[in-house]
Amino acid sequence: MVALRKAAKSSSVVDTILKGDCIAELQKLPAASVDLVFADPPYNLQLENRLTRPDQSEVDAVDDDWDKFASFAAYDDFTRAWLLACRRVLKPSGSLWVIGSYHNIFRVGAILQDLGYWVLNDIVWRKSNPMPNFRGRRFTNAHETLIWASRDPNASYTFNYEAMKAANDEVQMRSDWLFPICTGHERLKDGAGRKVHPTQKPEALLHRVLLSSSKPGDVVLDPFFGTGTTGAVAKRFGRHFIGIEREQSYIDAALERIAAVEPAAETSLQFSLGKRAEPRIPFGTLIEAGLIEPGEILTDSRTRHMAEVRIDGTLRAGPHTGSIHKVGALVQGLDACNGWTFWHKGERGQLAPIDELRKIVRQELASAGA
Repeated sequence: MVALRKAAKSSSVVDTILKGDCIAELQKLPAASVDLVFADPPYNLQLENRLTRPDQSEVDAVDDDWDKFASFAAYDDFTRAWLLACRRVLKPSGSLWVIGSYHNIFRVGAILQDLGYWVLNDIVWRKSNPMPNFRGRRFTNAHETLIWASRDPNASYTFNYEAMKAANDEVQMRSDWLFPICTGHERLKDGAGRKVHPTQKPEALLHRVLLSSSKPGDVVLDPFFGTGTTGAVAKRFGRHFIGIEREQSYIDAALERIAAVEPAAETSLQFSLGKRAEPRIPFGTLIEAGLIEPGEILTDSRTRHMAEVRIDGTLRAGPHTGSIHKVGALVQGLDACNGWTFWHKGERGQLAPIDELRKIVRQELASAGA
């Protein structure tokens, strides 16, 4: 085990790189101890001959032993074993990401479903600068596929919808992501200028994965750690990581890389959770808190409709009684109404939506640590 710094949680091994076979090392981790898994397994490219460009120069392709399997059956057995081991260490509320190409992702997806995972999305990573198809006998392979899955069909899981929308200019984030492959200063190279790892992923890709499906303080597991992209991004964004890697040269590169990362300021790690993540506050809570009195009169913003507040948290407007939503809809002749924004309370000669009072209650709950 190679540690970067003292584990932040005594109950688990975090912020470390475990050296060894991923399946054997996964068996040593406590069950239900990980919030998120990002896996970049061997693609099983099955290259029979070296790849050359038109000028006969050799393409730096993946020909390492870790990507070689005797057969598709052997690859399937390996895939089933590591996916099963990851499912054991995932928390019930955790989720898993796995990335692959056409060589392996369909086999991985089928096995993943057979083991009980529930597919939430498939994401297409469209590469803005893909490697050309030098032989000119196929389409340029310009994308890879990520599968995002929860541990169980009915499991809860983290999805930071509002943060994703904010990052996309207030438009829902789509399932096709455009990023360049890892190049330039981000690409790790040895003293001779050669790539340290042939399939190093861009940090921008991990940025989006972690921002979308984890929270500050979460533990992110990468069972195929390589040169530590997952660990670098996790450290920068206030997450903990566990990496598993068997190649010492990759571990050495990852240790140096992650040690140089400066974590973001804690205040910058906060993001909008949206209405869905806020605690539910019934209208009656405002009465209990003394923010609205029984018998008080609420109106709409133009004072066309009035309703009396009753002690049980319902409203009465003429013949209509019921919740703030029901009565708001009935007085307007509508099927539905958001009573929180429709009904207003007079305060110092001004009308304000009762939703402002709900915000006060939420702030008090947050201050109390509820």
